[in-house]
Amino acid sequence: MVDAKRAGSAIEVFLAFLKLGLTSFGGPIAHLGYFRDEFVTRRGWFDDRAYGDLVALCQFLPGPASSQVGFAIGLERAGPLGAAAAWVGFTLPSALLMVAFAYGAAALDGPIAQGVLHGLKLVAVAVVAQAVLGMARSLTPDRQRAAIAVLAVAVMALLGGVWAQVGAIVLGGILGLALCRDGSAQRETIEEVRVSRRSGLLALVLFVFLLAILPLIAAGGPGLALFDTFYRAGALVFGGGHVVLPLLEAGTVGQGWLTQDTFLAGYGAAQAMPGPLFTFAAYLGAAGAQVPNGVPGAMVALAGIFLPGMLILLAALPFWRQLRADALAQAAMRGANAAVVGILALALYDPVFTSAVLTPLDFAIALAGFVALISWKVPPLFVVISLATTGGLLGAAA
Repeated sequence: MVDAKRAGSAIEVFLAFLKLGLTSFGGPIAHLGYFRDEFVTRRGWFDDRAYGDLVALCQFLPGPASSQVGFAIGLERAGPLGAAAAWVGFTLPSALLMVAFAYGAAALDGPIAQGVLHGLKLVAVAVVAQAVLGMARSLTPDRQRAAIAVLAVAVMALLGGVWAQVGAIVLGGILGLALCRDGSAQRETIEEVRVSRRSGLLALVLFVFLLAILPLIAAGGPGLALFDTFYRAGALVFGGGHVVLPLLEAGTVGQGWLTQDTFLAGYGAAQAMPGPLFTFAAYLGAAGAQVPNGVPGAMVALAGIFLPGMLILLAALPFWRQLRADALAQAAMRGANAAVVGILALALYDPVFTSAVLTPLDFAIALAGFVALISWKVPPLFVVISLATTGGLLGAAA
């Protein structure tokens, strides 16, 4: 895929992605549109076919799809340094903003400030409801996958916890093999990339090794438990950034590192940020009571949540042709993605709805935000500002 025309420098890649990191609002689907406009239409680094194949690969894998696409673009343009430059440029602006919000939120007090924070929790209700609806439309379009989603809700409701989420996804994949075959396989067009099969296998081994060993050594030193929590969340996210919510809630609030209110306020604030939603991890690492916290905690959390997605991308790139053409792999992914819809639907109820909607007026405000997103197509940034302002005004009037 790489030729003289596409060879570039890491600085060039960093500056291109820094601009996108400062201006790309709207979530992962919108990010992919920004990327196409910048790197296919304006810069001509890729054609539509090659870009489309990278997008298809990253949507097939666990992890933050838009960040993985950006990482792959940087890799193709300027090698490993280009990949790192793409990730840093795209991630840094929102990560810094989320760390700043973590420090500011801890200092907020008084009825107006508490009202603003409550408004941000209501933003989370509207945004997660929008995500559930959109994912249900695309990932559970038939009776079989809808049933898998409902079964995932039941598994989570009965068992709870991170491992129940893992079990629900695995069960969804198994049921997908039995129920979600359509007899066809998509043909791939992705070209060779700058990752050898040996490097891909090494990345896969490291991905699996860390996933297995981190829970066993998490108590062995400062930062290991934090890294383990965020690594597991990043490794098990299928279907988009919002799906990380229940995993992170179980791994942070569930361990007593921060309160439910602090968690949801940060999640609501993350909707107003440009760049990847996964930088919510920077807020959690900085705001939590675990060791480390503050800026070091934010750095550990960011490294943990992004690393597995990048490793699995590097592992898949050399083998994408075979994986993409395998009908069984596609059937398993259909079932796993349907289970993800159920997991996120349950998270919409608890903790998002139950922690934020305390009065009929809260419900009305959250519903107004949801309708603005779904029916009026209002940008999320304006919904965040509106609901946070409304919360502040109600707090002042209380």
